[in-house]
Amino acid sequence: MTNTDYAGITRNQQETWTTGDFNEIARQNVGMAEALCEAVDPHPGQQVLDVACGSGTAALVAERRYCEVTGIDYVTTLIERAEARAQANGQAIDFRVGDVQDMPFPDDSFDVVLSVYGVQFAPDQEQAARELLRVCNPGGKIGLAGPIPTGWSGDWFATHARYVPPPPGVESPLRWGTEEGLDVLLGHGTRSMQSDRRTARQYYRSIDHAVTVFSTYFGPTIRAIELIDPEAQENLLADLRTIMDRYNRATDGTAIVENQYLQTVAITA
Repeated sequence: MTNTDYAGITRNQQETWTTGDFNEIARQNVGMAEALCEAVDPHPGQQVLDVACGSGTAALVAERRYCEVTGIDYVTTLIERAEARAQANGQAIDFRVGDVQDMPFPDDSFDVVLSVYGVQFAPDQEQAARELLRVCNPGGKIGLAGPIPTGWSGDWFATHARYVPPPPGVESPLRWGTEEGLDVLLGHGTRSMQSDRRTARQYYRSIDHAVTVFSTYFGPTIRAIELIDPEAQENLLADLRTIMDRYNRATDGTAIVENQYLQTVAITA
């Protein structure tokens, strides 16, 4: 029996992700969402859920296939942004405020469940995984795109953890980026699971611009800066510049940062 205060941690996380504007970060995830939808291949008319949808990137991609799409996220401002994006595009999507660890949907509600750098951050990973399986139809598909322990993502999240350690009892989101972790979380409820390492690129005006984008708009970076002293703040920003430079593939003074991630498609039992 765990004593981890998942409810309290979830509230703190919600406050963290409310700071800044994750939509400015999610613009780099469009390619991941498109690749994931291509792999999962939802068909017109199917019921699709975008879990921890943020500003709706994967939901918007799926709706372009004339799917019946729902998106859920616990950050109200991001749901409002998702609704505005859908309205501007003339896309009908049912966006809802809610916690992926306790989703307000009946069992077997969706043919396809997607999450792009979303569900991986739920503090109670086992419960979040159970919810993915619960709301997906038997024989339906779960498609995930998320960070891995190596490369840019691994370095990025490990650096943040050095300055602001995660709460005790909470697994790293990078666990979802391993086949072993996925097997523990989803293996019991799926009949097949295929994972592939893929590469995405993030585009910025420069290395300094890349760090400024995250320190201005990315909730975990903003919160880390708020919690540490001025000297540690400078050290954190310097470390983040080093990481951006390490994975920069541009040679013209701009920054094209290579990010490897794991794409997973599972068929539910």
